[in-house]
Formats: sequence, structure tokens, C-alpha cells
Amino acid sequence: MSYPKFYDKIPTIKVLDTLSCVLGAFDNGEYEFSYLDIIKSAGHSCPTVAGAYIITLTALNALYPKQRAVRGNIKVEFAEALEDGVAGVIANVISQITGATDKSGFKGLQGKYARHSLMSFNSNINSSAKFTRIDTNKSVEVIYNPSEVKPNPKMMKIMKEIQSENATKESKVEFGKLFQDRVQRIFENIDSVVRVV
Repeated sequence: MSYPKFYDKIPTIKVLDTLSCVLGAFDNGEYEFSYLDIIKSAGHSCPTVAGAYIITLTALNALYPKQRAVRGNIKVEFAEALEDGVAGVIANVISQITGATDKSGFKGLQGKYARHSLMSFNSNINSSAKFTRIDTNKSVEVIYNPSEVKPNPKMMKIMKEIQSENATKESKVEFGKLFQDRVQRIFENIDSVVRVV
């Protein structure tokens, strides 16, 4: 499997998942998500997928300093409706990492380990997402804005060629490299693209 090597340099998100321990999936319920794991699930890497990963990484580090985030113990809220813009894409990434879902998630085992109803939309917040620990009710809001990390100007020209089916194989390869270059620069400038409220 070939992919841009900067993926391997992105910090992983370590979680504790008691359900996975009970069901024998991971010893002590401990495992981690990498950005590459998320890309495989999403099917691509872009500023939105990267942003969802960054939002989650930042929020969980704030809620669980120097410890594993407890998967299934986190409620997530969005200002947008599920159908708005890229809210669904971001929600899918966050759901994969935190386990939180709206109504479609796991219903639990004898009243424990439920994951449904931990994600909500159209919430009264002024951020990209709000994360709340269920056990302590401590919450954090995160704002993601990658606009300062500009795409390479050449991308627009190549995109037009791709859309009109006039792009060469070499141009398509170049476009992909330029696209991932912006994603890499977003990760390299996390402090300027994300803010904790």
C-alpha cells in the first residue's frame, strides 16, 4: 500500500474502550486510531477529513490530559444540521473515533456500553463541535478554520482540466500531490487552524 509518508508522522488518538475489552477485541480495551485508519474509512484525505481528525485530537487531549480518552463516554454536538455542508463527513470521522452516534449506534448490553444518542445536531453552540465527558460533564468547544493554509494556485487550473476530461495522467498525479501537500501543511500548522474555546 502506497501513500504520502506524512500520514505516519501525525499523532495517533489513544482510546480506552471497555466494550471492546468485554467482547474480547482488545486487551484491556486499549487501542488507537491513526490518521491513516480514518482515511481508509473515509476513502480519502482532504482538509475536511483532516479537520475532523484535528478537532477530535484537540478536544480529547483537552478532556483527557495525559490519559486515554474513554470511547463511549463522550457526547458530541454540532451547530449544523446533519445534512448541512460537510457536517456529515465530520460527524462520521468523530463517530468512528469516539463511538458517539445519533440514533443509529449500538444500543448496549443490559443497560451498559450504549453509543446511540451521544451525537446531536442543530445545537446552540458557536464552534465547529462541542465535546462533553459524560462522567464529569466537563466540556470543550473547538473551532477549525484552515483558510490560512492556502491551496497551491496550480490546483485550480488542473481541476478544470480534470473536470473537462482534458487532463493528462501526469497532471492528475500532480493534482493529487498538490492536494495532499495542503493537507500536510494543515497538520504542520495545527496551532493556527484550530482553537479551543
